[in-house]
Amino acid sequence: MTRLTTLTQRLLGRTLPAIAGVAAIAAGTLAGAGTAKADDTLIVGSTNFPEQLILANMYEDILEARGIVDVETRLNLGSREIVFPALRNAEIEALPEYTGALLAHLTAGETQARTPEAVLAQLRKHLPEGIVALEPSPAQDKDALVVRPETAEKYNLTTVSDLADVAGKLIVGGPPEMKTREAGLPGLKDVYGIEFAEFRSLDAGGPLTKNALKNGDIDVARMFTTQGAIDENGWVVLKDDKNHIPAQNLIPVIRSDALTPEIAAALNELSAALSTEALTKLNAKVGVDKMDPEVVAEQWLKAEGLI
Repeated sequence: MTRLTTLTQRLLGRTLPAIAGVAAIAAGTLAGAGTAKADDTLIVGSTNFPEQLILANMYEDILEARGIVDVETRLNLGSREIVFPALRNAEIEALPEYTGALLAHLTAGETQARTPEAVLAQLRKHLPEGIVALEPSPAQDKDALVVRPETAEKYNLTTVSDLADVAGKLIVGGPPEMKTREAGLPGLKDVYGIEFAEFRSLDAGGPLTKNALKNGDIDVARMFTTQGAIDENGWVVLKDDKNHIPAQNLIPVIRSDALTPEIAAALNELSAALSTEALTKLNAKVGVDKMDPEVVAEQWLKAEGLI
């Protein structure tokens, strides 16, 4: 088993800053990019939040435990705007993805597909040549706007639409890409007519965002529906009542030149076994209980009889 993560990464919960991934790619040194790799090694990458670390470790574990292929993991590489080009350039070869978010990335948010079936069909239509999407999981993890219960009570907030009349008084926080993505501020303005008083660039539902919401430094947080911290803190998820966010089924995306029938079968079996409820519990183990994503991934795979 070949792991590129270091002891320092483990001690930090394997949450290296996204900027490190950006710099590495810009320099052509993405955790070893440009160096030779064994032909029988699959390079699995991830973006920069805990759920991605869990999933990437699951991909590694199931493929290696079954003797299908050796795996290198290159984790915490940054946002999709960094990691998907790395996949296209063969700096990584496989990646856990989300159907709706990847489709929006590939179409600049122009597609109107919303249901799981429609989103998947459009995604496969727009994937670049040489990139393959395997079978989607029933598990979904959507972007969500989250508020403290006192904020929800003060402004009578239950849906995203409810923000339209009061957003001018509120500060929203989230990852830097929220400012430009259609699923972020531009789409909230177009679909809901929402314009916040201020946007604070933080992280993708990570400690910066969670602490800012908890401390009252922001009023609204962009988080993910499967994050255990939401229930732990009694926060309120505002219902996306106009379906701004499309279906976000988990899906393995892989380079066709690295794909074999055995890899496809194993990753599809893993996807089928995951549910939104299971994913939420796994995220809580990392985000709330502070367990190592690698340990969480391995324990779940063994409990499900997948390895």
